[in-house]
Amino acid sequence: MSEENKNSEFSFENESYRKTYWHTCSHILAQAVKRLYPEVKLAIGPSIDEGFYYDMDSPFPFTPEILEKLEGEMRKICKEKLKLERFELPREEALKFMEEKGEPYKVELINDLPEDAHISFYKQGEFTDLCAGPHLDSTGRVKGNAIKLTACNAAYWRGDSSRQTLQRIYGIAFPKKDELDAYLQRIEEAKKRDHRKLGKELGLFTIMDEGPGFPFFLPRGMVLKNTLIDYWRQVHKRYGYVEISTPIMLNRSLWERSGHWDHYKNNMYTTVIDEEDFAVKPMNCPGGMLVYKNEPHSYRDLPLRVGELGLVHRHELSGALHGLFRVRCFTQDDAHIFMTPDQLKDEIKNVVKLFDEVYSVFGLHYEIELSTMPEDHIGTVEQWEHNQDILKEAITEMGKTYVINEGDGAFYGPKLDFHLADSLGRTWQCGTIQLDSQLPERFELEYVGADNEKHRPIMIHRVVLGSIERFIGVITEHFVGAFPTWLAPVQVKVLPITDRAAEYADQVAAKLEALGYRVETDHRSEKIGFKIRQAQLEKVPYMLVVGDKEAETGDVAVRNRHGEQTVMSFDAFAAKLRDEVDSKALEQN
Repeated sequence: MSEENKNSEFSFENESYRKTYWHTCSHILAQAVKRLYPEVKLAIGPSIDEGFYYDMDSPFPFTPEILEKLEGEMRKICKEKLKLERFELPREEALKFMEEKGEPYKVELINDLPEDAHISFYKQGEFTDLCAGPHLDSTGRVKGNAIKLTACNAAYWRGDSSRQTLQRIYGIAFPKKDELDAYLQRIEEAKKRDHRKLGKELGLFTIMDEGPGFPFFLPRGMVLKNTLIDYWRQVHKRYGYVEISTPIMLNRSLWERSGHWDHYKNNMYTTVIDEEDFAVKPMNCPGGMLVYKNEPHSYRDLPLRVGELGLVHRHELSGALHGLFRVRCFTQDDAHIFMTPDQLKDEIKNVVKLFDEVYSVFGLHYEIELSTMPEDHIGTVEQWEHNQDILKEAITEMGKTYVINEGDGAFYGPKLDFHLADSLGRTWQCGTIQLDSQLPERFELEYVGADNEKHRPIMIHRVVLGSIERFIGVITEHFVGAFPTWLAPVQVKVLPITDRAAEYADQVAAKLEALGYRVETDHRSEKIGFKIRQAQLEKVPYMLVVGDKEAETGDVAVRNRHGEQTVMSFDAFAAKLRDEVDSKALEQN
């Protein structure tokens, strides 16, 4: 589609129009519910990043059968081409209007508005809803045969676990039926790739009732995790980073100094030791400040690139937890770069080059988002604008583009977020580069300049993977569990055809292990076809099928997980494997 069409006011590619379309769909859903089940009480129904939802208080569960009935009623409402009409009422009249309709959640929302407010409503046919809008001008603008109600989950009223539990009906809609069909097909493919399902099938990780949000990594998962970490260390060594480790728990005065106690306390786990408040770290930054402060620095030491694979803990609501994507503890692949002001732009470019190298290894492409000053920022507007300009210039000079995410910077500085696109086209926010003039000021960090005077360093916070655990979830779905050979927990399975070939199978496995490969041998008394199918289900890159003939010739029958077969000498296979692992090839060659 051309850029002109994408930016057209009434194009579904236009985010504003798309959100308006989906918001109108949420009202059509609410109208359908009130027609079929008038006893249901309505809460809120916004558009979201992918579709819409409506929260409702219902005396019965919304089963799949009921959702199907609601879809049918929504199609009828679309065919009726009901005009959407906006009107306003003074606050007291609006309260009376919703009270008479028996909508207590709407009454509560109105009560929270100012006394002199004029409250807006939208009417379509017999249905009227409290709403700020905007909406399409008619229900006929929505294609009824391209609407799908996708799920119904529990949700707390206003996100408060002490309040009423509601039912949240999710939906999606498109201007064309084939677009809906394509979307639903992508959803089905995503289910096959669900890292929670694959993590269980491949023996990578589990989350138990004894620790919701705290993942347990199993033996194969630890191999995967450690291989990823080894690669992280190799790359960072080449790019001039040193590595540190800071304590998992530090006292309250540190977090007050950093600003986290005021800005982030609700997401932190706290305790008392020797009558003093402590907090488990939700991020590594303050510890990194103390490490820098531990010894004096000269401008000749800078830039100083300090990496840390730090285990951090954050309090997440139970309803937000999701496999490895949203957890309560994770390993943040952090780094803090301390530099002089004139080094800043080059260091940003250096970080982006590192990102480019790492993401290309996994076949991941990205888009960049620049998040600007939020309302609860610390530091002057001038500092923020200067730092934002530096980020823009560095990215532009590298020939890269970005979009602005207004007001979503960290409280201490603007940032660049890197949104990775996987093999299904889904995006994941992993890498980030954050400029910070505030923590160096708060921790009184210094270096001695060429003028022999003390100066304040500039600092970059950055992560490339973001969270080791979350990144494992992303690449598990990206590769559908079929990891590249260099990363696979088991790289080769040796499958003896007969008991007579068992000794040769062990010899082959031992030689591969001596060369540094991850190998398993399947000695079970099963038919070879069964062993091959099992190895394929485990998504092992290579199977070596060996029998009497191979034992006699010293060859191996090589079968890859795609079913391609060939016979070669052991040395030839070992060389092939070495080439694939050393090059970190995405595809088997």
